[in-house]
Amino acid sequence: MFESELREAVARELPGVRADLERLVRIPGIAFEGFDHSHVERSAEAVAELLRGCGLDVEIVRADGQPAVIGRRVAPPGAPTVMLYAHHDVQPVGDVTLWESDPFEPVERDGRLYGRGAADDKAGIMAHVAALRAFGDRLPVGVVLFVEGEEEYGSDSLEQLLAEHRDTIASDVIVIADSTNWDIGVPALTTSLRGIVNCFVEVRTLDHAVHSGMFGGAVPDALTTLVRLLATLHDDAGNVVVDGLVGRDAARVDYPEDRFRAEAGLVEGVHLIGSGRITDRLWTRPALAVLGIDAPATAVAPNALVPAAKAKLSVRLAAGDEPKQAYQALRDHLERHVPWGAQVDVTFEHDGAPCVIDASGPVFDAARSAFRAAWDGADPVDIGVGGSIPFIATFQEMFPQAAILVTGVEDPHSRAHGPNESLHLGEFARVCLAEALLLAKVAEVGTAPTR
Repeated sequence: MFESELREAVARELPGVRADLERLVRIPGIAFEGFDHSHVERSAEAVAELLRGCGLDVEIVRADGQPAVIGRRVAPPGAPTVMLYAHHDVQPVGDVTLWESDPFEPVERDGRLYGRGAADDKAGIMAHVAALRAFGDRLPVGVVLFVEGEEEYGSDSLEQLLAEHRDTIASDVIVIADSTNWDIGVPALTTSLRGIVNCFVEVRTLDHAVHSGMFGGAVPDALTTLVRLLATLHDDAGNVVVDGLVGRDAARVDYPEDRFRAEAGLVEGVHLIGSGRITDRLWTRPALAVLGIDAPATAVAPNALVPAAKAKLSVRLAAGDEPKQAYQALRDHLERHVPWGAQVDVTFEHDGAPCVIDASGPVFDAARSAFRAAWDGADPVDIGVGGSIPFIATFQEMFPQAAILVTGVEDPHSRAHGPNESLHLGEFARVCLAEALLLAKVAEVGTAPTR
């Protein structure tokens, strides 16, 4: 199909694509423990129905986890096969009072569609579906749609699923629609992502709570002890100072501070932490955050010294670091710096590897050409992402000859994982067109394209 035909076909399909996206958003498919997983099953069934409607052979699969959906259409003779990845599960909504509308009832405001999963990553699913619908029976490549059901919960069963269905899903090109674009009006290819290590640290100073007046001044309370320990993780400028973590200075893109502050939502007067370019701090150096603390709530706290306190820590790892070594480095630091001889216990939660993608070769040239056309001549930007998609490293290991394209349906204002998550509908239309153009251009590259 010519580019003009694809543009018309995508435009024709967009109203139905949006309606189906809204139907998906209404399904609260959360794979976290403690949630009703029947909704994840409903979500998988809904995705399977969409893929069958595109003429794919479809099966719902699982491997000791939540259901994934695989749809497949065999490539025409001489054409490559493209895997299109997305996930149908979503993050919990958090404090529902912070949402301006029901998280699971999609609402349009100012050109954006609001709802949990509207951007991350049900829009990714529907971008794939839009491209397939645009081609109809004239699809120029083979496709495998792999739609995971527990990405937000850590993808624990993904590696087993990939191993069990390796022959079915093996592809020449892999398109992962789970990242972001550089800005509204500026597309991007994600070429690096940080890894992650999450753990818990608990300190204990007493075997029971004691009167803060009778014993305070000589006995350290656990919460003060924990606070002092956590303060050793950064220097005064806010740089992470855990020996053994990897960092590098390799970002090529500038991120203006005023834009960054606005997109992050920093309140007036708050300074940025760390040193160097903002993109280095976000993409190519480690970051460490305290995600939560277990301690008495202020409303019910008695006048007593707290005997034990616990924090959850998250480290984002730069490319080149190794999660197990990074965890050991963090553990060594915490054990070495705990104050006043307190007992300290560090326990591992989960990790994921960082990755770097060599975005050179004909497939990446095809992607950039498709993006440039869909965004009316705007050149795409190669970006890093501070977040983590650990399974990309798994794809790299299992399919080393495949070209992996990490694309985005989000923009800097999408607020994925937070209250009032949203999708820019104008940008979504461009994403759908770009993917259709990409499939057409990959077909021109030929079978087993060189990375």
